[in-house]
Amino acid sequence: MQSIQRINVEKRLSDVAVYNGVAYLAGQIPEDASLDMTGQTEQVLSIIDQLLEVAGTNKSRILMAQIFISNMAEFDAMNKAWDAWVDQGNAPPRATVEARLANPNFKVEIVVTAAV
Repeated sequence: MQSIQRINVEKRLSDVAVYNGVAYLAGQIPEDASLDMTGQTEQVLSIIDQLLEVAGTNKSRILMAQIFISNMAEFDAMNKAWDAWVDQGNAPPRATVEARLANPNFKVEIVVTAAV
């Protein structure tokens, strides 16, 4: 049986679980909820980059992205940051939905799964 590697383990969750060559990231949220949608998205994507690196992979190997935004009217502002960040030629399958997030000041939460 293969082992499961967990990264940044806390009482409630881990930021990443790596199993069988796949890294599963928990939903990542901005550190500064006062930023606008583009700023929050940039911050979340930076956190994802860091976690993927710790897991031994990178954004070019993302298998799936799930994006939760608090207001679909800000879809274009989120995409501004996403389009600048996503690895050209390796854009992953993606779903974007409007959702009420845990903190009403959060505008975006992103979940990714990546090959290691």
